[in-house]
Amino acid sequence: MEDQNTSLDQRKIIHIDMDCFFVSVEEKLDPTLKGKPVVVAGKSSRRGVVSAANYEARKYGIHSAMATAIAERLCKNLIIAPHHFSEYKNESIEIKKIFKRYTDTIEPLSLDEAFLDVSKNEKHSGSATLIAKEIRDVIWEERKLRASAGIAPNKFLAKVASDWKKPNGQFTVSPEIAFDFASELPIGKIFGVGKVTEKKMHSMGIYFCKDLHKYPLVELEKLFGSWGRRLFNLSRGIDYRPVKSSWKRKSFSVERTFDKDLNKVEEIETQFKKVFDTFIDRIKKSKVNLSEIQGVTFKIKYLDFKQRTKDHKTTAKLPEYSNMLDHLKDFWFAEQKPVRLIGFGVRLKDSKTTQIEMEL
Repeated sequence: MEDQNTSLDQRKIIHIDMDCFFVSVEEKLDPTLKGKPVVVAGKSSRRGVVSAANYEARKYGIHSAMATAIAERLCKNLIIAPHHFSEYKNESIEIKKIFKRYTDTIEPLSLDEAFLDVSKNEKHSGSATLIAKEIRDVIWEERKLRASAGIAPNKFLAKVASDWKKPNGQFTVSPEIAFDFASELPIGKIFGVGKVTEKKMHSMGIYFCKDLHKYPLVELEKLFGSWGRRLFNLSRGIDYRPVKSSWKRKSFSVERTFDKDLNKVEEIETQFKKVFDTFIDRIKKSKVNLSEIQGVTFKIKYLDFKQRTKDHKTTAKLPEYSNMLDHLKDFWFAEQKPVRLIGFGVRLKDSKTTQIEMEL
């Protein structure tokens, strides 16, 4: 971890987030889509979900992870574009080449967003704000795709800031305003605070980051365990994590959404076997070091879209199907509702996992 005595104003970090990336690429491939409500999604007849929605579609309340069938009901003239992952990947590669003109310290988060550390870039007299503007302009000029940016002394604030002026805008959080900016953020802006955790925090009178300031670090650690220190820092706009150019895989998983809901344990068993076999086949073909497996994870999504996940430690290099099936059955019997998705995977050693929905 970076030296925690490092002054925040010594770091200049940009978070670039492409605007409606998948849909924007589709509009680039087919210009007739521009100005119309468009989503990139699977077919509703096959239980598809929305991967991305442009701003015209969002006006109808459509968002990513929504069932395609629901999106179609919300917008009668909705255009559903199929996925063209090879095109998205190619665009992402070209955009990263643009990033490398400004810094070698790049941390991709996905195909459409990345952190850039431009602390050593002297262009525009070292102004990260002007560098970010130039990067966005170059992406438009060369790729005809729009991007938004957040500029800040750390990753947390940069990522939050990139959302501030979307689409096709940018926002800078200077070191001087970092504390005040972070203090006024809704608690849900902290990564890891999901809907369940947010509700629990609200019951404790915690609505904004500044509400966490009344709790001493020791008390936060009692309430939230090892995550308490992170909450203490982020609520004050402090984030010591460096931008990492290289990364280590933290997990490996496979999931499947079914065309028809699974209502019986026998159906669960049949489909889980297929998911498990696919997982085993893929992980054997991957470069994952099997000796680093330290836990297995299950995910079930029900007909009502409620989702449950469960984690088990394991000492086996590869999990055994019979043992995993027993765990899955126990998991499913807890709800006994029709199942639309099953996921299975493993955690790898040295991964600093954070529970997205914390149990308070």
